[in-house]
Amino acid sequence: MRDKPTLRIPVGVLALLLGLTVYALAVAWASQWIERLPNLAEAVVYCFLGVVWLLPLRRFLIWMETGRWR
Repeated sequence: MRDKPTLRIPVGVLALLLGLTVYALAVAWASQWIERLPNLAEAVVYCFLGVVWLLPLRRFLIWMETGRWR
């Protein structure tokens, strides 16, 4: 448990919001090419892109709480 407050959590939340915004804008920009795919492939790509951003989230949340990446 933390004894004193740290800046990691507010900075982490802001970094997470910024990162998700950039990611969403990148996916929106890439949608001009994704929409040319057949419907099933388009659905698979969007499902993949909707889940892939979660991969680094666990370590990032651990860092926000503990200050360590592992």
